[in-house]
Parts: sequence; structure tokens; C-alpha cells
Amino acid sequence: MNKLTVKGIAALPPGKHSDGAGLWLYKRETGAQWVFRFTIHGRRREMGLGSYSVISLKEARDLAGDLRKAVHADKDPIKEREKQRREEARNIHLLEEVAVDAFESRKAELKGDGKAGRWFSPLELHILPKLGKVPVAEIDQKDIREVLAPVWHTKAETARKALNRLGIVFRHAAALGLDVDLQAAEKARALLGKPRAKKTNIPAMPWRDVPKFYQSLNDGSVTHLALRLLILTGVRSAPLRHIREDQIDGDIWTIPPELVKGRRDATTEFRVPLSSEALKVIEQARRHARAGYLCPNVRRGVISDMTLSMYMRRLGLEYRPHGFRSSLRDWIAECTNTPYEIAETVLGHKVGGAVERAYRRTDYLEQRRQIMEAWAALLTSVGDHS
Repeated sequence: MNKLTVKGIAALPPGKHSDGAGLWLYKRETGAQWVFRFTIHGRRREMGLGSYSVISLKEARDLAGDLRKAVHADKDPIKEREKQRREEARNIHLLEEVAVDAFESRKAELKGDGKAGRWFSPLELHILPKLGKVPVAEIDQKDIREVLAPVWHTKAETARKALNRLGIVFRHAAALGLDVDLQAAEKARALLGKPRAKKTNIPAMPWRDVPKFYQSLNDGSVTHLALRLLILTGVRSAPLRHIREDQIDGDIWTIPPELVKGRRDATTEFRVPLSSEALKVIEQARRHARAGYLCPNVRRGVISDMTLSMYMRRLGLEYRPHGFRSSLRDWIAECTNTPYEIAETVLGHKVGGAVERAYRRTDYLEQRRQIMEAWAALLTSVGDHS
């Protein structure tokens, strides 16, 4: 063994040169090739290992050592390599691989490029643990029913999203040229039946209790300031957590389109009028700012939605941060004479059909400014709010 040397190989003439124990170097005028000779089941075979320009002498010896072990175990290295290549080719079409590819190709369509992971998470939680390693072409409606049945009635909304995402993945697989059943997801839906669970609203704090809670958020921490600003503005959690100094111009906060739910037009933004109280909170938040973000996380990025929810949970509250939007909407309905269109616009909801919206260009900014000032006055007032 180890008959050849790196320096000696350069001086070798064209021909077949043995390094020992089955490893050979076939040298030609145009280059050199490693070959492993072995005998198995009484049959002598040769297996190419690659070019000398790519595989060094040491690497060739290591490869030959592994192959000798395979022969000793009565395995044909050539057949084992072919089997491995078939397995690798087959793995490219596993459901998890196609799902990831489908997700990557749709990132541009998703809010924040899908960084929050909400598009992919239903698949990751309920589909891929059991079907991820299965070739997508082999999956049928019975397989899908089996994995979703345990959560179809107990976690109906998540299960529904998982099934919808799976349908998209199957369509993506078909576009890749794979032989899949495009109706598998819908067939599984028929097998699963109608979910028993009813959609429940996010628990919202009664508006009369919000001022007391708002005033308790007084330690100046990022969590307290973020919750204050969330309550004051009535926006969703994502734009609040990603609020940046460069989004604020005077008393107007402009939420970029990628953070506006349901608005994927690259030119569509949403303006939020900031009350005098909101401007005070923003000024306090500036001392925590990092990389332009007013609500940074302790280590990196921005404060998480879970941080806000867990804070309320630790206080023994059943309410969720998102529920403050409902609190604001109820107060507007019960205590003001705000027209429906303006009240809905406060929450960033679309009102009317596409044609109606095309002719109605206003976002009621000045009217909303008055509402938000009145809401802030309520939040900072002392006494009985019944």
C-alpha cells in the first residue's frame, strides 16, 4: 500500500500505476483518473473514483479505504453508489424539499417576506413531521387525512391553513414536473368532513378597563412603551413592533405596505395620526432605539409578539394585545358619533367594494386625528369610566 507519492505522480509516464490494495492511477496524456479494483462474488470489477486534478492522493486513499470496508461487508461498491444516487435523486422530491421550495418562491408575495414564519408554520407543525420524508408523488388523500385528523376539530383554523398550504405545495410540485395528485388536498378535505370547532374571537379587554391598564404601564421599559403605543394607535402588532424613527414625520406615522395586512400593492401605505400622548410615548421609546427601531428586542431584532402576550398572561389576564383594537372599536361605536367608514378606517380596514374604493381616495386622516386624541384623553384620565 501507499506506493505512490505526490512528487512521483508528476513524473509517471502514461499507463496504469498501482498504489496498492486495489487503488490505481490510470494516467494518460490528457490527465489522470483514480480507479478502484475489487473482486466480489467471484467477479472482478473496476470503479472510477474521479480525476486526479480534483481528488488528491490522500482523498483517493481515504475513498479506497471506505470501499474496501464495503467489499469486506460483501457489498458491491458500484451498486451501493448507484443506490445512493437514486436515493439522493428521490430525496429531491420529498415533500419537505418541495414545501421549502414553494415557500421560497412565494416569499415576495408574503407580508415581510414571510420572515415571521406564519405561512410555513402550519406545514411545519402538522404535516412535515409525518410526511416530510415521503416523496410528494406518493402522497394521497388518505395520508393527508391521517396526519390532520387529530387536529381537524380541536385546532380547526390551523388545520385548515395547513391543508390550504399543502394544496399550494402540490400545485408547485406539478409545476416542477412531478406526477402528483392535484386533487389530493380537496379529497382529504372531503374525507375529514366539516370541522366542529367554531372560530373564536381574540379575547379583548372591555374599553372601560383599558385606561386603568394603560396607566399601569409606567416603568418605561420597551414592553410597557410598546403596549402603550399599541393601545393608543389601534394598529396591529406587526407594524407596531417594527416601528422605525424614519417612518414618523411630525405627528403622522406612515406604515410601509409590507406591514399593512391585506395590502400587497407596493405603493399602498397606511397613515396613522399620532395623538399628543402617542408622541410622548415615542419620545420615551427613542432612548431604547437600536438600528432605527423604537421597540428593539434585548438581543437583536424587534420585540416579539409573544413578549407582549406573555406580559399580559403573567398578570393573570385572559386578554390578548390584538384585542385592544376591538376595545377601541367598541368605544368608538358606543361613545362617539363616528360614521362607519371612518371608524373602520381607524383600524385600517377596507370599506366598500373595489369600485367604491377607487373613487373614494381619502383616508379620513383629520377625522381620525380627532378620534385618536379623544381616545388618548380617555386613556390618561383618572376616575370611573363607566
